[in-house]
Amino acid sequence: MHGRVKVRTTEEERERKKKEQALKVRAYRAAMGRIQKKREAGELDSEMLTLTVQILQRNPDVSTLWNIRRECVLDKLAKLKAEATEKEQAPENKENAEETTEKKDSQPEDKTQAVFTTELDLTEQCLMVNPKSYNAWHHRCWTLEQNPRADWQRELHLCNKYLKFDERNFHTWDYRRYVTAKAAVSAAQELDFCTEKIKVNFSNYSSWHHRSLLLPELYPNERRDRPMSEEKLQQELDMVLTAAFTDPNDSSAWFYQRWLLGSGAELDRVPKVAAFRLGAKGAALALDKPYPDLNKLPIELASGDQRWQLQDWQSVDSGNTAWKLQQLLDFQNTKSFTLKLADQEVNLSPIPNSDGFYYFVPPHATASCSKELLAELKTQLQSCLDLLEYEPDSKWTLLTSALLMRAIDVSANHDQSLTHLAKLEKVDALREGYYKDLAARWVLESELAKWPQAADFPIKFELAEEKSLASLPLGQYLIIADELKLPPKLREELGERLPKSFGDLEL
Repeated sequence: MHGRVKVRTTEEERERKKKEQALKVRAYRAAMGRIQKKREAGELDSEMLTLTVQILQRNPDVSTLWNIRRECVLDKLAKLKAEATEKEQAPENKENAEETTEKKDSQPEDKTQAVFTTELDLTEQCLMVNPKSYNAWHHRCWTLEQNPRADWQRELHLCNKYLKFDERNFHTWDYRRYVTAKAAVSAAQELDFCTEKIKVNFSNYSSWHHRSLLLPELYPNERRDRPMSEEKLQQELDMVLTAAFTDPNDSSAWFYQRWLLGSGAELDRVPKVAAFRLGAKGAALALDKPYPDLNKLPIELASGDQRWQLQDWQSVDSGNTAWKLQQLLDFQNTKSFTLKLADQEVNLSPIPNSDGFYYFVPPHATASCSKELLAELKTQLQSCLDLLEYEPDSKWTLLTSALLMRAIDVSANHDQSLTHLAKLEKVDALREGYYKDLAARWVLESELAKWPQAADFPIKFELAEEKSLASLPLGQYLIIADELKLPPKLREELGERLPKSFGDLEL
């Protein structure tokens, strides 16, 4: 039996680990107890820093300890500054004045930089333990912000180093955006960096996302109906299709392609008027996107020389997209109105065979595009359809082909795109609810586009019985109607979530 390594039994191993864990817990409690006492006593000294290091190197996610370290660092920096000031004010020997001034300039600064270096070194050690530690990344940013001599090029190299360890770590990519802004790295250089990372690994969602932030800046679209200029968009579509077809089951490239097919509207823009109704009872307004408080936006109703500032709005839906006006207006014998919300100005139309005025523009399901871009979209669609011949249950290909159909011609491809969603409900059953909600949105977009041609528009909105919808998105557009005729099953499912109509509002 000599020379053979003894292998612990399962019970022995379990007991050993239990004792190790007990020792760690005891040490942790002792250190935390000591830290708490020192903090209460205001002892932000070197021992406090040492105690926090012992815990953070094993568990970088204890927020309290990072907060304590920041208190210690600020206290230490304040003392170093006071020490330097005191030395400056002290009487100097004239013979050693020049030499003393040199030391005064260098020594306190060296000590200050040593404080920052210690913190940066600690965060690097902690990030080796957990590269996705929010606290460690935050402390590194905080330390650099305190240091007027921060070396941003070194930080850029550090990002490259960590991205070699894990090229998809979104914490590192977030930090890289922070560092490149500080180091004044051009967007063009960053785009080249993204391209290289994507070439190495198409399945790099973080790099695709980083790319999506750079392209609108480098290649802006003047009309803002696309994420970037059409010429660059064609190139991106071609590149991403290659990536998607390399591995059709990987989601990264498909998500990026969905972004490319979307509109270029800015998320932080002011909402626009989607629908408006003015009647004897008051007014109601629908926005094309949520806004927390409509009273904070300038809204004016005008008729000739008359002006009304509309300032008493109340939300009537959970999404803050539909609003009613509490303010009473006197506009008898007025034949035309103009409504202005922020920079948008629209003319109201009189309601046929009824009192009041309205404005309505249906949600646009697609944006216009040039012949060249349209040809590229058709090529992409055909490629997706060809792939479906070989892999008919490829969920990403099914979804992307449906989106491409709508980008090419939403009306002509409406039924076929819904057929793809119906198949996706079976192929990707875990996301059945998502596909049903998306189908409901597409159906409502189609119905709202046809509504202005109805004989009783805008007084009545009717949804055919055969339209079996899981939800009723875009419901704010219906606020200008007096009557909503919806399938009974849909009414039952919506319950209290049923959109408010003009006839429902107590104005």
